[in-house]
Amino acid sequence: MLFIVKSHVAPCRLRSGRWLHISVVFAGIAFAPIASGQSLSPKPLPREPLEKYDNPPAPPRLLQFSSRTVSRYASYTSYQVNVDNNGNNILGDAANEPSICVDPTNPNKMAIGWRQFDSVTSNFRQAGYAYTVNGGISWTFPGVLENNVFRSDPVLNADVTGRFLYLSLLQSFFITLWRSLDGGQSWSNIAPATGGDKQWFTIDNTNSSGQGFHYQAWSTDGNNYQGRQFSRSTNGGFTWMDPINIPNAPRWGTLDVDSNGNLFISGVNLNTNQIWCVRSNNAKNGAVTPSFGQSTAVNLGGNISSSQLINPVGLVGQVNLAVDRSGTVTNNNVYILASVQPDGATSGSDVMFVRSTDAGQTFIAPRRINDDLVNHAKSHWFGALAVAPNGRIDVIWLDTRNAANNTDSQLFYSYSTDGGDTWSANVAVSNSFDPFVGYPNQDKMGDYMTVVSDSTGANVAYCATFNQEEDIYYVRLIPPGNPGINPPTVRAEPVTSFGDTWAVIVGTITDNGGATADDYYFYYWTDVNPNPTLVYRPAITVSGNTFWATIYGLTPSTVYDYNAYAHNSSSINLGFGYGWGVSPVVSFMTAPSSLPTLDPPTITPAGGNPSRRTGVFFKICATPAATVYYTTDGSDPTTSSNIYRPCPVPRRYKGVKLNGPVRTTRCVRAIAVAPGYNNSNIAEACFTFRR
Repeated sequence: MLFIVKSHVAPCRLRSGRWLHISVVFAGIAFAPIASGQSLSPKPLPREPLEKYDNPPAPPRLLQFSSRTVSRYASYTSYQVNVDNNGNNILGDAANEPSICVDPTNPNKMAIGWRQFDSVTSNFRQAGYAYTVNGGISWTFPGVLENNVFRSDPVLNADVTGRFLYLSLLQSFFITLWRSLDGGQSWSNIAPATGGDKQWFTIDNTNSSGQGFHYQAWSTDGNNYQGRQFSRSTNGGFTWMDPINIPNAPRWGTLDVDSNGNLFISGVNLNTNQIWCVRSNNAKNGAVTPSFGQSTAVNLGGNISSSQLINPVGLVGQVNLAVDRSGTVTNNNVYILASVQPDGATSGSDVMFVRSTDAGQTFIAPRRINDDLVNHAKSHWFGALAVAPNGRIDVIWLDTRNAANNTDSQLFYSYSTDGGDTWSANVAVSNSFDPFVGYPNQDKMGDYMTVVSDSTGANVAYCATFNQEEDIYYVRLIPPGNPGINPPTVRAEPVTSFGDTWAVIVGTITDNGGATADDYYFYYWTDVNPNPTLVYRPAITVSGNTFWATIYGLTPSTVYDYNAYAHNSSSINLGFGYGWGVSPVVSFMTAPSSLPTLDPPTITPAGGNPSRRTGVFFKICATPAATVYYTTDGSDPTTSSNIYRPCPVPRRYKGVKLNGPVRTTRCVRAIAVAPGYNNSNIAEACFTFRR
């Protein structure tokens, strides 16, 4: 059945003020796996560096905060990563291009790095990072690697011992390598690491002679080595060899090693738009300069593309290469995947996949992973893949198939358990978001996202704008049925028994998977306090197919979320590791409190326009016997905030001095707290400083 589609995309105004007007006309065969059409020359790829210094750092500003975003879609929960030490979202900043690494010795420990923009008024970026110790439910963002130092293109990896490595691009187009020995909580700059624009690196975690070697490739643009693109470290990244050329100059592609330590590099030649797979059999020999004995042209059914409507000054996707090291029938298969503009099309993109079973000498015909009808008005962008230790292939991408405007995007997922012969039905795993909001004075959402797989699921770091800002999110994707694993399965039930400070949470065991009574758990949390509380035996009672616990110390009139968990081994390694069953999230609200509520404190003066030179002295007082807690940064006060002393206020006490730059506003916020009472509502007084 032949069909003709003409789609007019509504004009889109970019942050720069430019308008894009695009009409798309195409023809194809309904239900065809790949669109057919007249062969067109691909749009030239940019030859200048994709990462370069444009803006100075934004001026200092008064930081404001909001609750972090926890975005739930179906059974999938995405947790915001770039949050402050109190777990709050930082208003007015931006973050994109996330790279994730996972500790192979403890999958609860992960780190994510990203491009951190402290203000959307400037595209000056730094190297942001965060870590988790509880499988991604909560994250801590201590800051950036170096304050006020331009850094971009974050790439993270973990070695076999659980050490985390962070490769970071400087303004000079040189690279430095940072290492963490504590799961990403702190980082040390261990060495300059050659490199250049759009660098990627991999670590040989096999038992080959190259075990522990680091391999890095980068672009020929933004390059300090006369176009040479490859380097190797044989001592954990402390020193690197003088860079050498790669045949056919592949750029914008990842690297990996097979189970024998042979190295594979992917990428696209920017002059010809040809995608390449390059192999070295001797890079694992530290005594020789690596050579590349094989270079294979790869057909992905389309071209790497940039500057499309969906990501106006960025890439639609890069080339992703991963090798199967499962030791199964698919061992040493080489997989390449990318979001490409289909041959013959002038817009849109598809996620395309190829496989080699002969060490990269030949590849199968390209296969389209996104299973919607062919429609070149739709984008399937930032495709990425990973291979699990059991050989399962996980693929993620951003997808506009469900968007009437053809640009609102969702994270999608598909997997294969037979080496890419067949694929699971595509599943949306996030809410929809507008990719055009929150640009940090740069009309793109970065150039990539990343995924790391284990035998039970995939750990994904991606950028989204659920709260109208560019933020980093983590989501754990567990294939239905957990191919190759049979963990317990549990379900969290609606809460029906609760009071103002307590509730009974209940789980149903749908398949015990060999779990004992000690192997059932709950986590509960709130949006205000997203760090989860763990409940385990003996607080949990198990009877038949039901387990439950009464939790105390809750806050009245508050929404709580909780999950049920179960494990099927004797290990007490909590989190989302091997053999775990995890339920969807259930929410409930506690009852209103029966206690009286304190009156809010009084702040004097109640606001105004003081001089910057003199500032203002403020006083706070409240009900006798109450303790007053206050903040001056606009955040909500808690019992961890500053305590106001003295109260009551002595006659001659001047108060607490507050100052700020001209034309800035600072707000004093206070609560009263006393035993036997509910905390008061928040009192607020704001001051805008003049000359």
